[in-house]
Amino acid sequence: MSKEVLVASKEALYQKSYFNRLGELSGLAPDAFKAFVQFDKAALAEGKLSVKLKELIAIAVAHTTGCPYCIDVHVNAGKAAGVTKEELSEAILVATALKAGSALAHGVNALNAYDEIENEELYKASYFNRLKEFSALNGDAFKAFVDFDGQSLKESVLSVKEKELIAVAVAHTTGCAYCIDIHTKAAKKAGVTKEELTESIFVATALKAGSALAHSVNALNAYDS
Repeated sequence: MSKEVLVASKEALYQKSYFNRLGELSGLAPDAFKAFVQFDKAALAEGKLSVKLKELIAIAVAHTTGCPYCIDVHVNAGKAAGVTKEELSEAILVATALKAGSALAHGVNALNAYDEIENEELYKASYFNRLKEFSALNGDAFKAFVDFDGQSLKESVLSVKEKELIAVAVAHTTGCAYCIDIHTKAAKKAGVTKEELTESIFVATALKAGSALAHSVNALNAYDS
């Protein structure tokens, strides 16, 4: 690694050129690296879902993990697969709504904790019924979020089915049990098959793992500094 790159890495923690170091992992942990590359390729390959839709899902998940390398890679791959800027924007806004929705959904757990309700089960479908209490506690903000969430998930350039597939993937990335339950059911209602659902989940899995792997270039920089 050059002295110039080492100096830059102390201040510029994210640069496109750093991503070139990813290949070093093939020599440092060859079996695991090869296995991940094969899995990632399989998860993003055409199947029940098109490459274009998988790249839209990947873009949404990349914005959820906040990986700048993944965003760059999959926006370019999505554009090559025919994704328009309008479709890109809708996918990102679905991810935004789901990431925000995950925080709000967990608010029902906060209400349980605040009210000192002793429950061994931290996640129960019935807890989600408490969400409407936020309407009374902070009506304007709650209404604004509900309006945004509804707008982001409604049919536009992308269909409801496509948006719900994106939503399911993002819900698996945030790990929100309530969101997974709601959007899996909504996806099924929109005509999503179990095979399509599974492919969407595997794209999310590959992107969440890929985010960790991509950040290894920062670890290499830090180790070598």
